Amino acid sequence: MLNWLNQVVSVTLFNLRSMPERKGAAITTMVGIAGVVAVFVGVFSMAEGFRQAMTASGEDDVALVMRSGADNEMSSNLVRQDCSIISDAPGVARGANGPLVSKEMVMVIDLPKQSTGTDANVPLRGVDPTAFAVRSNVKLVEGRQLTPGRNELDVGVGALREFKGLAVGDKLTFGQTDWTVVGVFSADGGVSESEIWADTAVLQPAYHRDDNYQAVYAKLTSPEAFQKFKDALTSDPRLTVKAVSQKEYFADQSTIVTTFIKTIGYAVAAMMGLGALFGALNTMYGAVAARTREIATLRALGFGAGPVVLSVLFESVVLALVGGGSGALAARIMFNGFTAATMNWQTFSQVAFAFAVTPTIMAEAMILAVGIGIFGGLFPGIRAARLPVAQALREV
Repeated sequence: MLNWLNQVVSVTLFNLRSMPERKGAAITTMVGIAGVVAVFVGVFSMAEGFRQAMTASGEDDVALVMRSGADNEMSSNLVRQDCSIISDAPGVARGANGPLVSKEMVMVIDLPKQSTGTDANVPLRGVDPTAFAVRSNVKLVEGRQLTPGRNELDVGVGALREFKGLAVGDKLTFGQTDWTVVGVFSADGGVSESEIWADTAVLQPAYHRDDNYQAVYAKLTSPEAFQKFKDALTSDPRLTVKAVSQKEYFADQSTIVTTFIKTIGYAVAAMMGLGALFGALNTMYGAVAARTREIATLRALGFGAGPVVLSVLFESVVLALVGGGSGALAARIMFNGFTAATMNWQTFSQVAFAFAVTPTIMAEAMILAVGIGIFGGLFPGIRAARLPVAQALREV
C-alpha cells in the first residue's frame, strides 16, 4: 500500500512540474471553468438575494389575514366589519391606542426607473398609523413618519434607489391626487423596502375604494399565539378568511421567481459546463499525448496503472480548483451586495434586492468545478494507463 501511494505521489509531482510546458492549454481550461463557476455564482446569488429580500420582511409574531382562496394581497378583499372582527381576535397584541393591527390595501403605480428612465410598476401600500408598530423591522432612516389624514408618503430605501422622484420633499401625482414624500424607511433588506406607503384612509377615496381593504396585518402577543388566532378566525361564521404567518407568506411569494431563476441558472451552467468539460478533456488528452514516452517509461519501471490514472485525474482536478476558485472569488467581488430589481410575478410589481453570495453557493460552485475536473481527467487517465508500453516507448 505504501509503495502504491509513493507511486501516486511521484507521478503526480512529475505531472505538476511539467505543467508549465502546457501552460497555454492549462490556462484555457482554467478560464473556461472559471467562467462556468462565475456564471453559476452570479445567477444563484440573484435567486438567493431575491429570496432573502422576501423572507427578511417576515416575522414570526406577525400574522397576515386575507380573503379565503386569495393567493396574494392584490387578489384579496376585506370589508371594515371583517377587519373589526380580526382586530378583536384572541392573541392580538395591544398598544396604548388599542389592537396592533393595520388594515391595508395594495396596488401598483408607474414610476420611471433610475437606470433607464422607463416606467415600471411600484407597489403602493395603504397602511394604518399602527403599521410601523406592527412591523418591528421597519425603521425610519430619513424624514418623518407620514401624518394620518394627509397626502403624504413614506418610501422604502429600495424604491428610492431604483426609481426617480422619491426623495424627501419630492411631489408625485397619482389617483388624481398630489402627494408629498416625507420619509424614507428601511426594513432589514426586506421586500417592504421596495414599497411606497400612504395613509389608507386617504388612499381609499383617491381610488374610490371606500370601506374596502385587501389584508390585515396583526402583531401577536407571541409566535405561539398564532394557532389560537388562526383557529378563532377560521371558525368564526361571520368570516371567510385565511391567516398565515408573515414569514410563511413571503417565503411562499418568493418561490416562483427563485425557482425560475435557478432553473435558468442550471441550464446555463450545464451548457457552459459542457464546453468547459470538453476543454478539460482536450487539455488532459493533450497532456497524455505529450508525455506518452514518459508514462511508458514509468510503467516499464514498475509503476502501476492506478497511480498513472490518479495522477492525471489529480492534475485535472487541480486545474479545476484553481479555475473554479478564481471564478468564485471574482463572482463574489462582482456580485455580492450588487443591487437590482426584478418583477414579483405574484403582484406584478418591482422588488428591489441585493445579490447574496452565500457560503453554500460558493461550495456548490466548487463542487461543480471539481466535477468538471474529475470527468475531464478520468478518460485521459484511463487512456494513459492503457498505453501499450512497448509501442509507447518507440513513439517519438
